[in-house]
Amino acid sequence: MPDSTRHDHGRAVWTALFVTVLWSSSWVLIRIVLDDEDLAPVTFAGLRYTLAALVLVGWTTSRPAHRRQLAGLDRSVVKRLVVLGVVFFGVTQGAQFVAIDSQPAATASLMLSLTAFAVAVFSVRSLGERSSARQFLGAALVAVGAIVYFSGDLGATAVGLIASLVGLTANVAGSILGRSVNRDHALHPVIVTTVSMGTGALVLLVTGLVIEGRPTVTITAGVIIGWLAVVNTAVAFTLWNKSLRHLSAVESAAINNTMLVQIAALGWIFLNEPPGALGVIGILVVSLGVFLTQPTTSRRSRHEPVPAPQDSDPAKPPIR
Repeated sequence: MPDSTRHDHGRAVWTALFVTVLWSSSWVLIRIVLDDEDLAPVTFAGLRYTLAALVLVGWTTSRPAHRRQLAGLDRSVVKRLVVLGVVFFGVTQGAQFVAIDSQPAATASLMLSLTAFAVAVFSVRSLGERSSARQFLGAALVAVGAIVYFSGDLGATAVGLIASLVGLTANVAGSILGRSVNRDHALHPVIVTTVSMGTGALVLLVTGLVIEGRPTVTITAGVIIGWLAVVNTAVAFTLWNKSLRHLSAVESAAINNTMLVQIAALGWIFLNEPPGALGVIGILVVSLGVFLTQPTTSRRSRHEPVPAPQDSDPAKPPIR
């Protein structure tokens, strides 16, 4: 592997890991709002992603290069971004908020841990990205480690499990769609994020207002929504789309699953929920699985994406 390609791939891995840290912290903040501020889950999700989308729209329209690319989008590309937005933001995030509201966050996180294995299976046919036996083993270990970690009483509910299953299915589809959109480097990550998130946010907000009614937002909830929208959403999802230029669908899904370990650690630190012996074993198994899903430096798949071309816009956005 050329040094430049190895450097781009390594940077993408660390970028994706940083994003998962932000997303893991979101689970704690979401639980605070749902438990203490009495804000309905779908409306909460809609407010978060709508505000984030508005931030991105403002940023995108302020940059001439982004405006030109946005105005020149082909209709077929717009359709793909709209579908990505509905699936990855509208369905996945809405279902996750409902699942977290209906049962312990750890249970919802357990369901999502199966994403890497499912993506490994389906990306072969849909993306032509063949995973090695080592990567399949790694993805399977992530799922096994999750089961070991949460082998105790999960406090699951019927509504929570159904929402988790919907979220899992949409997350798998969103991972594959996101990789399909980003891997050819044709679109700047901020364009992908702005259009897809804007679409999904609109779906969430309208659905929440229709089903749950007009919300009452306290000062605390407003501050948390603002942080989640700007940092954990607008910035994080743009960085995530940037990392997908160099990571396969299986790699990105496995890195996403490190959130299992991170959420457990945050719960231990901030919520006084130590993982116990089985939890530690589960964490180690998940970590091993994530390591195995990363490709070796000596042999790369012939489907590995080429490095992204340099952005012609001389003024780089601060979210790089």
